[in-house]
Amino acid sequence: MGGGMLETLKRAWLVPDLRRRLLFTVLMIVIFRVGGNIPVPGIDRPAFTSLLQRFGQLGSLMDIMSGGALATVSIFAMGITPYINASIIIQLMTVAIPYLEQLSKEGETGRKKIQQIVRITTVVLALIQAFAFWFNTRQVATGALPIWLNGLVVTLTFTAGTAVIMWIGELINDRGIGNGISIIIFAGIVSRVPQMISSLWMLARQWAVNNVFLALLGVALIVVLTIGGVLVVLFVQMAERRIPIQYAKRVVGRRIYGGQATYLPIKVNQSGVLPVIFTMSILQIPNLIVTFFFSHSNGPVVNWFRNFSTSPVYYVLQAMLIIGFTFFYSTIQFNPIEIANNIQKNGGYIPGIRPGRPTSDYISRTSHRLCWFDGIFLAFITLAPMLLGIFTRTSSIWFGGTAIIIIVGVCLDLVNQLEAQMSMRNYKGFLD
Repeated sequence: MGGGMLETLKRAWLVPDLRRRLLFTVLMIVIFRVGGNIPVPGIDRPAFTSLLQRFGQLGSLMDIMSGGALATVSIFAMGITPYINASIIIQLMTVAIPYLEQLSKEGETGRKKIQQIVRITTVVLALIQAFAFWFNTRQVATGALPIWLNGLVVTLTFTAGTAVIMWIGELINDRGIGNGISIIIFAGIVSRVPQMISSLWMLARQWAVNNVFLALLGVALIVVLTIGGVLVVLFVQMAERRIPIQYAKRVVGRRIYGGQATYLPIKVNQSGVLPVIFTMSILQIPNLIVTFFFSHSNGPVVNWFRNFSTSPVYYVLQAMLIIGFTFFYSTIQFNPIEIANNIQKNGGYIPGIRPGRPTSDYISRTSHRLCWFDGIFLAFITLAPMLLGIFTRTSSIWFGGTAIIIIVGVCLDLVNQLEAQMSMRNYKGFLD
């Protein structure tokens, strides 16, 4: 993947328009990273760090997705999480609310209206989360401002940071290369790689105190598992199920059309990394509620939710949600009936399958089988490093599976978009 990606980037750099898009994307990433180091005025960093530590693994995940901006209490501390949560809410409501369902069927106009609703929902969620951040650290607020004004400044600063990140993501979609939100998450994860390597080095030194050989073996095992995870994820991301399609011969005048055999490609990983991101965002909610509003309570129910991210129920629920979101995303993105109708209109058929309803049912069954494999695979590649981190008593690698899926997915998407853009320009030049 590395050599092919570098070669694609090299060829894209020679195209003026693509070069401008790549530079614009890099500029947006730089702005995102710079903003991640601008502190929020009027908030006490030690108190905020203590609050973050009470989140446990979820706090580490939020910090990773923000590129370390959460730990530094910067203006981009909340990252893109409110936008992801807003997207999940609106997508779920699209199935239940007729107005939103109608908008989703109106093409580009409806998509723009839904996107505007997502933006508004993002700002509302960001305001709630920002206020909760300030509310739980207000006793040690810094500065000479009255407490109400301090709360207003902190809340609006956090919210504005999320709005700017959302704006940056949309700018990348319009003027850059790749999916803007995925690129932002990708940049945040990559920026944490040096810290991950440092944590692994410190872990190796701790192991070396007892046995140097076991320390070297442990580090080698982690490296091999990481490389193996990248190769497996890459294979699944590129794999597809090819359904054979046969087109009947048609005689038009003196010419014969059709008669050729082709195939219908269905990607094994139709949903990409979205089920994992959606699941992580949903599972943050109980811990956030307990930490924000019941931080001083010690009841059994509150303590259970406080330690929820370390309980077996959490991992089982995470696997179930990943599989469920895999099916949900496939349902809203993949329409077997429409595909079957298009095949029939063009005089095609699947060998051994009758046209019409039997064809759509066959395609639907094939897609569902792939969804089961995809969902179980995503759950395994996400949970395995987390369980390995618990087994080795370290949190330095628990997010490895999620990071690998996101990094590989974004790189493949970037390469595919660049190749598509270059193909379009080659065809345009040929036609001109």
